[in-house]
Amino acid sequence: MNWLSSSQGVVLTAYHPSGKDQAVGGDHGKGGEEATASRKYGQYTMNQEITKVREKPPFDRSSSQDSLDELSMEPYWMEIENIEKSSENRQDQEVVVVKEPDEGELEEEWLKEAGLSDLFGESAGDSQESMVFLSTLTRTQAAAVQKRVETVSQTLRKKNKQYQIPDVRDIFAQQKESKEKVPDGIDTQSVRTNENKYQGKDDQASSLVVGKKELIPLVAEEAPASETDINLDVSFAEQAVNQKESSKEKAQKSKDCDAPLSICLNPDPNENFRCPKDKTGITRIGDLAPQDMKKVCRLALIELTALYDVLGIELKQQKAVKIKTKDSGLFCIPLTVLLEQDQRKVPGTRIPLIFQKLISRIEEGGLETEGLLRIPGAAGRIKNLCQELEAKFYEGTFNWESVKQHDAASLLKLFIRELPQPLLSVEYLKAFQAVQNLPTRKQQLQALNLLVILLPDANRDTLKALLEFLQRVIDNREKNKMTTMNVAMVMAPNLFMCHTLGLKSNEQREFVMAAGTANIMHLLIKCQQVLWTIPKFIVNQVRKQNSENHRKDKKAMKKLLKKMAYDREKYEKQDKNTSDADVPEGVIRVQAPHLSKVSMAIQLTEELKASDVLARFLSQESGIAQTLKKGEVFLYEIGGNIGERCLDDNTYMKDLYQLNPNAEWVIKSKPL
Repeated sequence: MNWLSSSQGVVLTAYHPSGKDQAVGGDHGKGGEEATASRKYGQYTMNQEITKVREKPPFDRSSSQDSLDELSMEPYWMEIENIEKSSENRQDQEVVVVKEPDEGELEEEWLKEAGLSDLFGESAGDSQESMVFLSTLTRTQAAAVQKRVETVSQTLRKKNKQYQIPDVRDIFAQQKESKEKVPDGIDTQSVRTNENKYQGKDDQASSLVVGKKELIPLVAEEAPASETDINLDVSFAEQAVNQKESSKEKAQKSKDCDAPLSICLNPDPNENFRCPKDKTGITRIGDLAPQDMKKVCRLALIELTALYDVLGIELKQQKAVKIKTKDSGLFCIPLTVLLEQDQRKVPGTRIPLIFQKLISRIEEGGLETEGLLRIPGAAGRIKNLCQELEAKFYEGTFNWESVKQHDAASLLKLFIRELPQPLLSVEYLKAFQAVQNLPTRKQQLQALNLLVILLPDANRDTLKALLEFLQRVIDNREKNKMTTMNVAMVMAPNLFMCHTLGLKSNEQREFVMAAGTANIMHLLIKCQQVLWTIPKFIVNQVRKQNSENHRKDKKAMKKLLKKMAYDREKYEKQDKNTSDADVPEGVIRVQAPHLSKVSMAIQLTEELKASDVLARFLSQESGIAQTLKKGEVFLYEIGGNIGERCLDDNTYMKDLYQLNPNAEWVIKSKPL
C-alpha cells in the first residue's frame, strides 16, 4: 500500500448552500444535469459548473469519514451564502483578469524573480553574482533552476530568437562536481541523521479520498495537542527526497521479507509544530537587512519550486493584468496605494488604518461574543456604513460608536474580499491553494512558510495582523464558541475566494476546495510562529553567498592595490587586524551609540545570551530610561557574512561569534 495515494474512494457528506445534504463522491456527477452559474463575490467572478446529484449511491463508512462528520462544514457554506447576499448590495467591481502565460514565459518570469535572468536571452553570460548564487544551491534547488533554464532555452530555439542560448551543462558544471554531497559540505547520510532527530513519528495524516483526490481531514479541537520540532536546518526539498528514498527502502525490505508494510495512518491529528531551539538564534521575517531579505526571497522561491517538483505538484504563478483601480478611498483600493495615503496621516504605518480601526472596534465589543465573525451584520447597514466611512474616515468625523460589533466584523471581511488583488497575492494564490495537495502536514507547513516569505511586504504585514487578531478571538473560544476550525472555515472563503477564477467547477471540486482551504487557513492561524521564521538553511545560504562575494571583492581589491604599487603585505596585515584592534581573544566589543554607556567589552562564555548583553547596557540607564528602552532596543549582528540581523534574545553569543567572527555588535532600535 502506498502511503501517498489510495485507489478507494470515500463518499463525503456535508452541508451545502442549497440547504440540503449532498453526497459527493468520485463519479457521482456522471449522468447528472449540468448547469452553469455565475456568482459574483466582490470583484472576483467565479464561473462554476454545478452538478445535481439525483441519487445517493450506497457507501462504506471509514474512520476517516467519521472524523469529518463530526466537524460539519456548515460555517464555510453559511459564509458563502452571506458573501453572496452582501455582494447583491454592492456596486459592480472590475474583475481581476489573470493572464495565461505563453509557452516559456512562465519560466522566464520565474528566472527573473529568482534573480537569474542572465542565464538566458541576450544577457546570458558568466555573471559573477549568479555563479556565486548557483554555487550555494542544494541539489534539489539546482535541479529546479536547471529545469526552468532548459525550458526557456528550448522555447527560444523554437521561436528562432537570435540570442546566445547557454548550455545548461556549462551553467551547472560546478554543481556536478559535488553531486553526491549537499552543497554546505554535509554528506547525505549526515543530512538524514539531522533530519531523523525531528521525526519521532510519521507525520503523514490520515486522509480522505474523493474519487482520486486525497484530503487531509479537518481536525478536532478538544484533544490536547502534542508539539514537535520542525527541521529548519535542512532544505525542505532535500528532506522530501530523503523521505521518499526511506519509504522506498522500507517497501523494498518489506517485499524482500515477504511481510506486510506497517505504516502509521493515524498519527495525532492535533500535533503542533514549533521552531527548534538554535544556539545561533532564530531569524524571523523583519530581522534581516533589505539586501539580505532580497536574497532570502530568491532562495525561498527556488526552494518552494524544488519542494513542489520533488512531490510532483505543479506550481504555476499567475500574473494579473493591470486594471484601472481607485486611487483614493478605503475599499477596493490596492494595499500599496492605501498605505501610501495612510502614511501621509501616520508616518511609518505598515498596516492600513481602516483595517486596524475595524479590528479595534471588534475588540472593544468584547471577544467573548458568541458567534463572533460567524454571525453577519445586516447587509443594508453594511452598505450605508461603507459609504459613510469612505466620506468621513480620514476627516475624523465618523461615529464609531454607532457601529455594531457584528457589522464591524462584516466590514473587516468585506475589506479583505474587495482588495483589487487578493491578500495572498495574484502571483501566489494558486500556490497557496496547491498546499492542500501536499501529502503531509509537515510539508504543508514548510510550503506555507516559504509562501509567507514570498508575499509582498504590505500583504505579509496585513496578513500577520489578521492572523494575530484571529488567534485572540480563538483564545476566547470557551465563551464565543469560535474554535480554530470554526474561524478557519469562516475566514477561508474571504481569503481564497478567487481560487476558482476562470475555472469550471462541479460540486465535488467545490467541496474539495472548501475542505482544503479551511485546512490551509487552520495551519495559517495555528502555526504563526513557525510561518514567520526564516529557515536556518536559507540564512546559511545567504551567509555563504555574502562570504563568497566578499572573498571575490577582496581578491579584486588586492589586484587593484598591486597595480597601484601599494604595499600588499601591509594592506593584508591591516585588513586582518581591523576588527580585532584592542580586543583580546574571547572578547567582543558591543557598541550602543544611543545609550548612556556607548561601548563595552564583553567576555564570551558558553552561557552568555543576547538578552544578557542587553541587560548589562540597560542596567547603566536611569530608572525611567531603562523602562522606556526595554523592548525598544535590540542587539544586532552587523557585517562579516551577514548584512544586518536583529538577534533573538536566546542567541548564544559565543556560538554566533564562531559562525561570524568578523561581525560587529551594535545595540539599536528596529527601523520602522
